Amino acid sequence: MSAYPSRIVCLTEETTETLYLLGEGHRVVGVSGYTVRPPEARRKPRVSAFISAKYDRIEALQPDLILAFSDLQANITSELVKRGYPVMAFNQRSVAEILQMIRMLGALVGCADRGHALASRLELEIDSIRAGAMRLPVRPKVFFEEWDDPLISGIRWVEELVDIAGGDSIFPELRDAKLGRDRIVSAEEVRRRRPDVIVASWCGKAVRPEKIRARPSWGDVPAVRDGHIYEIKSSYILQPGPAALTEGVHQLHRIVARVAQDIVDERMRA
Repeated sequence: MSAYPSRIVCLTEETTETLYLLGEGHRVVGVSGYTVRPPEARRKPRVSAFISAKYDRIEALQPDLILAFSDLQANITSELVKRGYPVMAFNQRSVAEILQMIRMLGALVGCADRGHALASRLELEIDSIRAGAMRLPVRPKVFFEEWDDPLISGIRWVEELVDIAGGDSIFPELRDAKLGRDRIVSAEEVRRRRPDVIVASWCGKAVRPEKIRARPSWGDVPAVRDGHIYEIKSSYILQPGPAALTEGVHQLHRIVARVAQDIVDERMRA
């Protein structure tokens, strides 16, 4: 028997991506159907969606560790534990907790040093983005739209990344709300808070900017009026792992910097 898990099933993408970045992708024997990063992981057997799993496929893979995420997968993890499998369910909701998850996962597979090194590299990258954001001429007001019907504002790690990227969330009081239903906001309240930019990421479907522009009374919202509606794919920003701390925050920073410069240019023209 191996000293560390050698047949790992990952029920969400972020642990799959982390294991590959640690050079341990060969340990992964099953992945979520939503996995896109890294591309080579898509060749692994797909054994789950986000809130459902194919237990027969998982059992056929004979895993010695199953990695899950959050209360949303509680029913899956409970069933797998009843079937006798070792399950580690992470529940990271902040940037700091994502980095902690990476270090913990490294230790779980016997490469704690590489886990720590990866997390440290990501911290340096985040610090570089934050330093660049401090040089922006203004901090645009940002509405991160995690879902469109009902309207849901961004989860904590996303709102933290908005801040790191140089923006100010229009719903800072909701960032600690773990459940989507606790981050539901009204269209009228978004309009009242007048975001300079709307960044949308609708998990599982493409963002439709024309749908956002057509919302009643949103024509005078600065983001709509000035054409600052953007999409970041959910695989880059709504997965609480390395993707959000690299490509996700970089995309956010580019968007925020563009809007900040447009705000300054408009003020000068006025």
